[in-house]
Amino acid sequence: MSNKVYQNMLAQYKDIIGREIGIIDDNGDIIACTDADKIGRQNEICKISKDIHHMTEIGKHTKNGYTFKLIEYNSLTEYILFISGEDKEALKMLSILAVSFGNLKSLYEDQFNKSSFIKNIILDNILPGDIYLKAKELNFDENVERVAYLIKFSGQHEYSPIDIVQSMFPDKSRDFVVNADEKDIVLIREINPDVNILHKTEDIENTAKEIVATVNSEFFIKITIGIGGPVQEIKDLSRSFKEAQIALEVGKVFDTEKEVINYKNLGIGRIIYQLPTTLCEVFLQEVFKAGSLESLDRESLMTIKSFFENNLNVSETSRKLFVHRNTLVYRLEKIKRLTGLYLREFEHAIVFRVALMVKKYLASKPIKY
Repeated sequence: MSNKVYQNMLAQYKDIIGREIGIIDDNGDIIACTDADKIGRQNEICKISKDIHHMTEIGKHTKNGYTFKLIEYNSLTEYILFISGEDKEALKMLSILAVSFGNLKSLYEDQFNKSSFIKNIILDNILPGDIYLKAKELNFDENVERVAYLIKFSGQHEYSPIDIVQSMFPDKSRDFVVNADEKDIVLIREINPDVNILHKTEDIENTAKEIVATVNSEFFIKITIGIGGPVQEIKDLSRSFKEAQIALEVGKVFDTEKEVINYKNLGIGRIIYQLPTTLCEVFLQEVFKAGSLESLDRESLMTIKSFFENNLNVSETSRKLFVHRNTLVYRLEKIKRLTGLYLREFEHAIVFRVALMVKKYLASKPIKY
C-alpha cells in the first residue's frame, strides 16, 4: 500500500487525537507521521528489532516516551504504529488506530487483488478454468454486464493517466481502472442494468464522451478512446478489451478525427484491417486502371469525399461545394473517364468507396524491405 495513503489516514486523525502518530516499516524507517519532518528518517525512537518483539510479547508497549503496537498481516509483522505518550489512554487510542489501519490495509489489498485479477484476465495471463475460482475467492460479482474502454493519452504531461481516470470513477467496487502501459489506461465499467437495451450503446458511448470532455477541459490533455463490446461473463472481458484495441487501431487509419471509436461501429473498416496487404494490392489493381487513382487531382478527391458524405446526392453535394449542379456532374464524368467508375451508379460508388479505404489502409502499413 502506498505511503501516501498512510499519511493521508494519519492526517485525518491528527486533529482528533492531538498527539504525534507514526508508522515504522520493517527497515526501521518512518514512512508516515503527523510530524512531517520525521518522514523518511530512520526511527530515532525505537528501531524494529528483536527488542520490540520481546517487548510486546511480555505485554510491554512503551519506551522512550512513546507507545508502540505491532501490526500483523498474514501472520507476518509488517509495521509498527507508535503514538506519543506512555499512559493507558495512549495505548487505548493506538489500539483503535490499529483496527482502522488493519481494515484500511485489508480493503486496499482486496482492491489491489481485484485490479490485478482484472488485468490478468484482459491480458490472458490466467487460465480460463482459474477465472471463476479466483472470482469466488475475491467475492467478485461474475453475473454483471461489463464493457472495456481503452483510453490512450497523447503527448507529455505532468499528470498520471491512471490517477486521472481513477478520480473520475471512484466506485472501486463497480469500476476497475488498470494501466495497460504508461499511456494506455483500461477502464472496465459495469453497465447500468436499468438502461433500456435500445439505449445501451448510446449510454456506453456517452460515458466515453464524458471522459474525453473532462480530460480535455480540466487537464488539457488529448485522448482517444476505443470501446469494446459489452460482455456478460467475466471470462469474456479479454475479448471486450481486444475489441477496444482493434477499435483504436482501425480508427487510427479510417477515423483519424474521431476521439471515441466503438468497435460495433467500425463497419467495413474492421474487415479491411484484417485483410492481407497482398490481397488488398491485387484488389486495387483489378478495380483501377494503372495509375488511374493517382491521376486524380485535389479537386476531384474533394468532390469524391463530399459526394460520399452527402449520400451520393448531387443537389446537396453541389450546394455544400458551392458549385453549380452541372459543374458537379462534369467533375463526376471526369472521374469516370480516369477510373472507369461512375459514382452516380450505386455499385460503382460502393467499389470506389471500398477501394479508397483499402488505399488508406495500405498507406498506413510500414514499408517492408
